[in-house]
Amino acid sequence: MDFRILGLDPTPFRPLFGLSDDALRERGVLRVRIDSPRSAPDRITLDDAEPGETVLLLNYVYLDVATPYRGTHAIYLREQDGERFDRVNEIPKSLRGRLLSVRAFDAAGMMVEADVIEGDRVEPLIQKLFAHPEVSFLQVHYAKRGCFAARVERCDKGASSAPTA
Repeated sequence: MDFRILGLDPTPFRPLFGLSDDALRERGVLRVRIDSPRSAPDRITLDDAEPGETVLLLNYVYLDVATPYRGTHAIYLREQDGERFDRVNEIPKSLRGRLLSVRAFDAAGMMVEADVIEGDRVEPLIQKLFAHPEVSFLQVHYAKRGCFAARVERCDKGASSAPTA
């Protein structure tokens, strides 16, 4: 079964790009300079920010549903107008080599199953979770810090009618 991995849509974040540090702080956002490689995965392009780059650190509602699983956590975004990651059957480099938590949800936003796996071995888990007919979409999180990483959808259903975040 084919699957589609999506980074975040940059549109709602564009008004933050280029704001002063003070203006960002007023919105609860921090500009952070990256010191080490693979420490700040961008949630739009699903690439890692490089040492010396600055990123925005902000709170993001990654599952905006009226269930106990509604979720919000910190994410990093590069301050650029990068292309949103939207690929079929391709695992982005930012997911590879990291411990991931993969959570399966039904159309109502209720979690049906979850597992933890190394990112280099995530494809079989995606297939296993989508084998359950009640699973509408998956969310991938970086397991160590719990941050939202990306959304995974079934390709055979077209655009998902599940809650989006």
